[in-house]
Amino acid sequence: VKCKPTSILIDDSRKNKHPTEIFVGKMFKMEVWEVLLTSMRLGEVAEFWCDAIHTGLYPIASKGMRLAAQGKDPLEGQKHMCGMGNMFTGHSTGFPELDELMREPQPLIFIMELISVGEPLSYERESWLMEKDEKMQAAPSLHLQGNALVRQGRYAQAAEKYREAVLLLRTVQSRVRPWGLAGEILVTPLVLNYCQCKLELGEYYEVIEHTSELIDKHKGCVKAYYKRAKAYAAVWSEREARRDLLTVAELDGTLARLVQKELRLLSERMREKYRDDRERYRNILEERTTGEEEEDEGGDPNELSQCPRQEAKSLPAREEGQRDVLQAAAVTEEHHSCPERYSEAIYVPVE
Repeated sequence: VKCKPTSILIDDSRKNKHPTEIFVGKMFKMEVWEVLLTSMRLGEVAEFWCDAIHTGLYPIASKGMRLAAQGKDPLEGQKHMCGMGNMFTGHSTGFPELDELMREPQPLIFIMELISVGEPLSYERESWLMEKDEKMQAAPSLHLQGNALVRQGRYAQAAEKYREAVLLLRTVQSRVRPWGLAGEILVTPLVLNYCQCKLELGEYYEVIEHTSELIDKHKGCVKAYYKRAKAYAAVWSEREARRDLLTVAELDGTLARLVQKELRLLSERMREKYRDDRERYRNILEERTTGEEEEDEGGDPNELSQCPRQEAKSLPAREEGQRDVLQAAAVTEEHHSCPERYSEAIYVPVE
């Protein structure tokens, strides 16, 4: 509340779905609030007048709480700098009344009610509240929770656990130099498990992105190549899938039989896709020719599927659209009848 002849209400947290929480001792922007709250009794409602020297950062804190109440990220749009730096970079909080307080800090009145007090370990600590050792201890626990969720078939929840564990370790990595092989040994299985969950959920492009990052760091990561091959196959990137599967066989000869099986399945899926594409091209052509008068040089429509490239050459120039469809069908049919012209060899020696 502003201290003027007539008090002006700035914020009312009672309108939010959840009460405001403060973790004492964690350097909250409004440090004076910690002093005020620790002087109150449970259930007490108190009014405090605070000089402008203590309220200079209130606009920044208020903006974050307003965004959080709307379900948005309190740090949305901020760059990696202190809170005041972000204010000067953007020149505005996005709220006129808060901008006015930024320009002219004023004494404020805070009316507070202490609803509950929790024990230090009575809540689930967020990553920003954890010390380095706590994060290192929390990551294996999240790993085990993710594994348990996978066994239950709850892949979305498991992926979230793996993601949280990776973020904790990456946070530690950013502050510990050198990170070393021991740290990567903890991160790599988590990323691979995360990718496996995403494969089960059908989010193939995300799998390709994360496995590619792993491969860039660890060229010999067989599991990353295999999972990326599965993702490539799911999005019909045949050449890339074959390349990764062959790399798996080169890196680990004991997986040659598995690779051979996967290549055989890939070939079957691609042949089925080519048949579907050829049928689709034929249907498109039939739709375009419906209602048109038959040309004198026209032949049996069924011959289009038997020799599409020759038929395309015999069409008049004005029928370019039909010729394009026929040529596409020709390429598809040649791919099906002679796939070795379009893809790498699939032979893998079995030891």
